[in-house]
Amino acid sequence: MYAALRSIGAYIPKNVLTNHDLEKMVDTSDEWITKRTGIKTRYIADKDESTSDLGVNAARNALERAGMQVTDVDMIVCATISPDYFCMPSTACMIAKKLEIANIPAFDISAACSGFIYALATAKAFIESGMAKNVLIIGAEKLSAIVDYTDRTTCILFGDGAGAAIVSATENKDEAIKDINIAADGKYYDYLITPGCGTNRPCSEEVLKERECYIKMKGNETFKVAVKTLTNDVIEILEKNKIKSEEIDFFVPHQANYRILNAVANALGLSQEQIVMTVSKYGNTSSASIPMAINEIYEQGLLKSGDLMLLDAFGGGFTWGSALVPFAGQ
Repeated sequence: MYAALRSIGAYIPKNVLTNHDLEKMVDTSDEWITKRTGIKTRYIADKDESTSDLGVNAARNALERAGMQVTDVDMIVCATISPDYFCMPSTACMIAKKLEIANIPAFDISAACSGFIYALATAKAFIESGMAKNVLIIGAEKLSAIVDYTDRTTCILFGDGAGAAIVSATENKDEAIKDINIAADGKYYDYLITPGCGTNRPCSEEVLKERECYIKMKGNETFKVAVKTLTNDVIEILEKNKIKSEEIDFFVPHQANYRILNAVANALGLSQEQIVMTVSKYGNTSSASIPMAINEIYEQGLLKSGDLMLLDAFGGGFTWGSALVPFAGQ
């Protein structure tokens, strides 16, 4: 038995936050943001929208495109770093509640921007072991809730959104997920971190005063490690599977920064037609960025059944992952 990516869906909040809006909030400019990140806009959830609300809307989209009912789902895996609740219940449990699905496994994965690939690997393993048939995987983030809008180095980067996919069992090897690499190295933990409100730095007046409940990032250091790690990881998975870069229909990287994306793509010899780039429109949506990017080419009519995608992500932890995924939807 193999695992196949059957459908993709996404949900984008309605509120747009432009670079010009940020100019009024912090000491920055549209020119500065665009030159260094490639980001022009990002979308922000309403105050009464939770991460699970975003995930539910994306999940319904993916289920409809797969021609499936909620009763067909036998597992939910949600990747997020901005859960509805600090400890429990999991955001996956809240999504299951809102979809009115009970009595199936539902749990979260915390792998930052690599979360969707980690979720994909989890779904693949459960299906190939015979423990599941139809797994709903979701990358959902309300990063606006954990972004410090007084910190110009981070607030320009992040947005909200959700992407979802159905991964199903198949006996057809041609449509199966070919391979997934996932890894991590905790020695870089403090390069990209939310330092406060965990057990290491419990919530206190001091933690809140120092704004340690928000994302902190060492940008230059993260950039250097990201480019090197992503490039090496992609080269490894292509060589392992004896696939040449020109055989890839779409390279779908985590949408963090256009300079990182271009550096990795150039190192691999990929053409502009192969690269899926949505960072200018959505910014960095962490675990949601890859499924949102896949959804973008699907809705544009570019992604066809049988197309081979190369997914690539790098995030806090540090975590990283790559995957060779044929699209097995319609």
